[in-house]
Amino acid sequence: MIPDIETKSITDIERFQNALLQKHMAYLMEHSPFYQRKFKAENIQIDTIKTIQDLQKISVTTKADLQMYNHDFFCVDKTQIRDYATTSGTLGDPVTFGLTDNDLERLAYNEMLSFQCAGVQKGDLVQLMTTMDRRFMAGLAYFLGLRKLGAGIVRVGAGVPPLQWDSILRYQPKFLIAVPSFILKMIEYAEENNIDYKNSSVKGVICIGEALRTTDLQPTLLAQRIQEKWNINLFSTYASTEMSAAFTECDQFAGGHHHPELIISEIVNENNEPVADGELGELVVTTLGVEAMPLLRFKTGDMVRKHSEKCLCGRSTYRLGPVEGRKQQMIKYKGTTLYPPAMHDAVAHFKEIKLHLIEISSNEIGTDEILVRIFSTDTSDEFAGKLKDYFRARLRVTPQIIFEDELALQKIIYDPLSRKPITFIDKR
Repeated sequence: MIPDIETKSITDIERFQNALLQKHMAYLMEHSPFYQRKFKAENIQIDTIKTIQDLQKISVTTKADLQMYNHDFFCVDKTQIRDYATTSGTLGDPVTFGLTDNDLERLAYNEMLSFQCAGVQKGDLVQLMTTMDRRFMAGLAYFLGLRKLGAGIVRVGAGVPPLQWDSILRYQPKFLIAVPSFILKMIEYAEENNIDYKNSSVKGVICIGEALRTTDLQPTLLAQRIQEKWNINLFSTYASTEMSAAFTECDQFAGGHHHPELIISEIVNENNEPVADGELGELVVTTLGVEAMPLLRFKTGDMVRKHSEKCLCGRSTYRLGPVEGRKQQMIKYKGTTLYPPAMHDAVAHFKEIKLHLIEISSNEIGTDEILVRIFSTDTSDEFAGKLKDYFRARLRVTPQIIFEDELALQKIIYDPLSRKPITFIDKR
């Protein structure tokens, strides 16, 4: 079921969001120590912030602000906090977020909308292949959203292909929630152990953590490799702890849909000014309806594009394309600007590569160096040459490539202290 606001005209959606923004400003002014100081320092009169366009009058909130003044973002007493979550700390120290009862209900509602976008219905069974512990908000959100939707849940957790297949064959889930590159490992395990995966109960995967679409919303090489083997639907979903909201694809597979009652987004250039629809920029979000730790104009660091044409699914809301890179992970290599997702997708072209890790460092003259560490079934000089030629043709650069032992790479990529596979390390 699609909420009414998501099928309204763009004008109606803007009017709806403007009203929510005004409530948001009043709430921050009354309850947020951080934003009280910001409004005073910038001489912001909250009654002058009436529309999304008016947000340009206020400076952005950064990850550094969250790290330095974490406690000052809380708007409720800690006795009202029912759950604590932390960011992954990919680009710095982790930040603590608290959620009240109302925030947990909002989180459940958000994920329910996201799963409905992907076609999950009441009564469906979904296998959760990500952690719910380690203060990880996403795993909890998936559980709450499926419960609110009325779907069944098999909580298997991350990794361990034998256990995943045991659960699939035993419980017959219709959907999986998983990191897409792990689906390739699932396929490989099934083939090695004579599991008839092509005739399993699984019809779709809600994919997290890795891009499924290219800049023009076509399947990435990773998505192609999965679907060449297994005829299942792959739905991309994008979210973060800070956003407390998600952008998930519908059955048109053309970017993740915006839910107007939950979040305001801007896509900005280097000067924090809006870019035109379809242009690459940094996502800036304002969370709506968050009680414990609401944010205003928070710079996510994620580089995305907005797609505003009406979707064939009937929703009028805009969609976000894949995260094409993170602002702080931009690489300047021999005159070419790169982001890690493009390199991950280039590696995905080669079926011989089973594990990979990309490391970025600075050399003695201060420029970036790229090292691709690989475990491959082919380690010949000829294959190494093919790799370099493909990188050169696709990305216009040739990184240093070394072949490594499987176990050595596994220890780094699947670090038990990490909530996600580590395939990119920035040493700069």
